[in-house]
Amino acid sequence: MSGREWWRQAVVYQVYVRSFADSDGDGVGDLPGITSRLPYLRDLGVDAVWVTPFYRSPQHDHGYDVADYTDVDPLFGTLADADALVSRAHELGLKVIVDLVPNHTSHEHAWFQAALAAEPGSPERARYLFRTGRGADAGEPPNNWLSVFGGPAWTRVGDTDQWHLHLFDSTQPDLDWRNPEVAAMFADVLRFWLERDVDGFRVDVAHGLLKEEGLRDQRGQRTELDHFEVGGLAEDAPMWDQPEVHEVYRQWHRILAEYAGDRMAVAEAWTSTVEANAAYVRGDELHQAFNFDWVLAPWSATAFAEVIERTLPAMEAVGGTPTWVLSNHDVQRHATRYGGGAIGRARARAATLLSLTLPGSAYLYQGEELGLEDVEVAPEYRQDPSWFRTGQPGRDSCRVPIPWSGDRPPYGFGPGEGQPWIPQPDDWAPLTVAAQEADPESTLAFYRRALALRREWLRDAGDDITLTVLDDVLTVRRGRVTLAVNCGSHAAPLPAGETLLATGPADGGLPPDTAIWVRTS
Repeated sequence: MSGREWWRQAVVYQVYVRSFADSDGDGVGDLPGITSRLPYLRDLGVDAVWVTPFYRSPQHDHGYDVADYTDVDPLFGTLADADALVSRAHELGLKVIVDLVPNHTSHEHAWFQAALAAEPGSPERARYLFRTGRGADAGEPPNNWLSVFGGPAWTRVGDTDQWHLHLFDSTQPDLDWRNPEVAAMFADVLRFWLERDVDGFRVDVAHGLLKEEGLRDQRGQRTELDHFEVGGLAEDAPMWDQPEVHEVYRQWHRILAEYAGDRMAVAEAWTSTVEANAAYVRGDELHQAFNFDWVLAPWSATAFAEVIERTLPAMEAVGGTPTWVLSNHDVQRHATRYGGGAIGRARARAATLLSLTLPGSAYLYQGEELGLEDVEVAPEYRQDPSWFRTGQPGRDSCRVPIPWSGDRPPYGFGPGEGQPWIPQPDDWAPLTVAAQEADPESTLAFYRRALALRREWLRDAGDDITLTVLDDVLTVRRGRVTLAVNCGSHAAPLPAGETLLATGPADGGLPPDTAIWVRTS
């Protein structure tokens, strides 16, 4: 990779641990299951795997409510299993990124249990954000903030006058990052996993650690917050993206730099502007930040071009490299978002080829290489905490366990015969890994070809691109590769050059909802 840090042009595959592979037949994915499938990821052609939280947790938010940051939940295995996963990944040439959840803990974390047992104003309570309620009997929350998962962001502590802040579920109390004990604890957590040889961290809610001092009311508050617009997109957001958060990441940068191997961290930072997003990847802070403008862009050549044209200069200005992500465990799969069915799947392939063209890192979400779409999950099987707080379907639809083989559930997900923790559809047999490996025109075959060609032609092609939009066709030239993607309703001329890969038939013209790579001299 021309001597550059590995993460700058990496393709990273996100594993949602509960839904990737089950080793013991209990219907829930686990660490030994991931380890057993690592050769599949190597053969797919990715550079790294990001694993969602596997720490000890009561699982109210499926591991994003951490009770112990330095142990593995028995549901997923043991510390020895985590070590084995990292070791096997490295044998196969794969880097490992683990999820870190620093904004909040579980309500079962020892610190929070100690805080509940302690008096107001105690050192134990000072690790979290406890405040006195408003009103004559302290019966109203301390401010008007809303939880991302619905309802007030405060829960009263029994019949006392104290409330605790939780920007997410009530079982996820927010830490007070103005308390130096919190920073010291997470410095120890970073070192614990770095010494177990992990290559990086994905930082959950990276924009939320520091709140505006005083915890004032939010002005112009909406009556409902969208989980996917929580990063300061409201005009006034005293709970998000405070300037002091950057000092946390400067400290983390120094810790990561103590270890060999270009250790890194990538921020989940929802921000109001791309410049605010780029601030997280300044030279002495984190290394990458997810580019959520790319997720939010509609199927449009102009919209794609606008995001690219905003992102690249902002990242260049701070010496950073962008990320391109279309799906993850918190949003609709992009095949569904782009219309679903045959049209959605065609557009998803085309958008993926566009992402893989651009300078920077591409993040893939498990199952997208199989063409999976969101699944309509029956209410009795929904488990997302936002469902219980708001009655909205939530994120379970994109978290259904992926199919590996066979003609009926659980499709080789594990050794058991029953449905996994979220039931799989009865019509997924053609989408299994085994079925698609036998089909040279499958989505899986497309991803393998695309990733191999990206490694050959684009990973070291430099960061300069030429971008044009004409009649709903976006053209990107980088190095010796030209991409064209047709977001319109009529066929368009093919770009000149030798075809490397097309996302669909492209004989004599580029059809709608199709992208192509050609090699030029």
